[in-house]
Formats: sequence, structure tokens, C-alpha cells
Amino acid sequence: MPIKEGEAGVYSCGPTVYWNQHIGNMYAFLFDDILVRTLRYFGYKTSWVMNITDVGHLTSDGDTGEDKLEKGAKREGLSVKEVAMRYENQFLDSLKKLNVSMPNTLCRATEHIPEQIGLAKKIEDRGFAYKTKTGLVFDTGKFEDYDKFANLKLEEMDSGARVDVDEEKKKAWDFLLWITNQPEHIMKWESPWGEGFPGWHLECTAMSTKYLGDQFDIHTGGIEHIGVHHTNEIAQGYGAFGHQTARYWLHNAWLSLKDGKMSKSEGTVITVQDLVEKGYDPMAFRYLFLTSQYNKGLVFSFESLEAAGKAYKKLVNLVSEWKSGENAGNGEVNLDFKKEFDQALANNLATSEALAVVWKMVKADIPEEDKLATLFKFNEILGLRLEEGGGGEEIPEEIEKLAAERKVAKENKNWEESDRIRDLLKEKGYMVEDGSEGYKIKKI
Repeated sequence: MPIKEGEAGVYSCGPTVYWNQHIGNMYAFLFDDILVRTLRYFGYKTSWVMNITDVGHLTSDGDTGEDKLEKGAKREGLSVKEVAMRYENQFLDSLKKLNVSMPNTLCRATEHIPEQIGLAKKIEDRGFAYKTKTGLVFDTGKFEDYDKFANLKLEEMDSGARVDVDEEKKKAWDFLLWITNQPEHIMKWESPWGEGFPGWHLECTAMSTKYLGDQFDIHTGGIEHIGVHHTNEIAQGYGAFGHQTARYWLHNAWLSLKDGKMSKSEGTVITVQDLVEKGYDPMAFRYLFLTSQYNKGLVFSFESLEAAGKAYKKLVNLVSEWKSGENAGNGEVNLDFKKEFDQALANNLATSEALAVVWKMVKADIPEEDKLATLFKFNEILGLRLEEGGGGEEIPEEIEKLAAERKVAKENKNWEESDRIRDLLKEKGYMVEDGSEGYKIKKI
């Protein structure tokens, strides 16, 4: 049951914008999209928040290594801000191409430093943090259930690397809330513990609770987040508020290649933009995702993508055929098939089962106008752009970027900047319609 009747609050771990988001990363955001679409389909007023990590995510995912954003800046000879915006735009373009709904709130870590400092101070004031030469450290010894979420075997954990970095830590797995021992770090802010920058885990807890309250319904992320990132978020919630921030934690498994996991470091990366350049419709990849179970993952191949593309194209052609029928537009949703479809979604978002219902309905002996109405109802979840004939008018990247910047300005109550961007969009022939489930861009 939700915390508030008829409402749902969802927080999703978003991208670290130091490099392109590949289709393995996008598998997670497709899962987020299906989850949010399903909640809304079943009548929940859903507030969806996603972060953009543009500081503090070290290469180890823990307390060691270089900040990924600064590493990206050195790699490309750009400023940190330029790198962050380049790959944020690539991420937003990938969302658009895959028809992933925009979150209600998309929040950057660098724009929420006061909230992160405030949260760390609260944790410290409640006795769950201590200061060392590396910064402000969370005292996991004060949280006796630290190991339970991920079934960690703390006594077997290799402590060498972390102890070498900071022998003042009480326990090897104690983690940094605020980092102060990196004078060469480009991004630094003043804090009660000295000049520094936030830990990666602190960011998500600070931003999720700012927008959704200190307890909300669902937190999503990849399975790789269970052992460190989400374990530490749970600890922070307990330290700051005395309870978990999220009631339910949902994790997607990985998209992998036949030869293993997709990896930036190994150069085995395919982006949505790469698929488009190779001539594939992004909706074919979305369809391929729907054939999988989000918590079991997907083994990707171009052969499976081509098969998904053929099935998707068949649906598009059927829609075109049914729309030309003399009774098109007068059909009714078939409630028997809708019940089956809904049951598949209720079964842990079993999208492959839902697709099976789609094809069962397509082949059934019911009027074509009812098939069309029923398929369009299902497409509220599938998101395959069937009403648009498989596509739709392309919104220019510049306009998408301006709309996203306007959204951020509104969230920060920078009304002057929000109005300026609105007027600029109007000059360029576009308008943004705000709604409870996000915004839509329309050509004037």
C-alpha cells in the first residue's frame, strides 16, 4: 500500500554524466518508465524524481579514486561543466528516442549542495558521523542493521584499500558523507567540515527526501547499487530520520552482450544513437526490452533486435490498417483482454506476458475497431508510439534542451529565468505545457 492513498512517490538513481549512457544504462531507465507508466495506468498520482550526478561519484563507487566528472573532463580537454552538459544532453536525447517519459523532477547534484550539507549535519548531530583526515564519515557501527539489506558478510570484506586511505576510520566500510582531503579537486564548496564536496551516496538521500519527503514509496536502481550505494542510502536515512527513506527498493538486472557485460572501460559500448546510425528504429529496442523481465535482465544481440523490429513493424502496420477501417475511432476497449493485460503488469511488471496478451488480442475474433482501441489502451504502458504510426514529429535537440533548462529553473523558483526561456521557446515556434505528470513540448 502507498504511504498516501492514491499517490506514489518514486525516486530513480539517474546517470553520472561523465560519458555516454549506453543501451545497458538505458535498460534501467526503460524499467523506470514502465514502472511509472504502470502506476499511473492503475490510477496513482505519481511523482517521479531522478537525479543527475555531476559531482562526487568516485571511480571506485566507494571512497577511493578520481571523481568521474573530472576524469571525463581530462579525457576530453573540456571543463567539468562542459562534460556534464554534453553527456546530460546525450542522456536526454536517449530518453527521447526511446520514448521514456520525463521525470517530474530531474535534479542535478551540484544544484543541491545546501541540501546535502544540511543532511550531513543532521546525521552528525544525531551522532551517526565522525570527522577524520578524509572528511565527515558515517559511523556504520551506530546502525546495527547495516549489513542486512545486501546480506553483506562484513567480516569477510577486504578492508585493505579503504584502511590505507584513512586509518582513522572506525570500520573499513564506514563511508564518507563529505570529502575534504582532495585540494586538487576542481569542484569544492565550503562546509562545516572544511572545503570539499559531497559523497555520492549523500546526494541521492538529500535530493530524494527534498522532493518526496523523508519517507516515500519506491526507490529504483540497478542491481549493482544494492551492495554499496543503496546500502549506504538506507544507513543515511536511519542516521538522519530514524527510518528507511524508501519503503520498497526495486532493482533491474543488467543488459549484457553474448560475451559479457557492456563496459565503457572495455570499449564494448553501444548507444541508442549508434542504433539509429545503423538504421534501427529506437522503438525496436524498446520492444526488445518489453520481451524481457526487468529483474532478470536481457542478453542483447543484433539478431534479437532485428526480430523485435519485425514484430514492432507488424504492430505499426496493423494499426495503420485498422485506422483506415470505416469504424475506426468508434471501438471499445475489450475488457477481457484488458483484465489479462492488467494481471500481467500486476505480476511484477511482467511485460513479456503483457506482450503475449497483445498478440493474443491481435489474433482474436473481435472487431478491428475494438482491437485498435484496446491496443491504444495497452500502449499507455508499452509506449511504442503506435498512435503516431511508429514515430512522430522530431523535436529539435535545442528545443528539448531549453525545455529541460526551463524545468530546472522552475524547480529552483528562478521565475525570471523560467519566463525568459518560455519566451525564447515561443520565438522559436514551440510551447511547453506543464502537467502533474511532467511537461510536453508542442509546436505552435
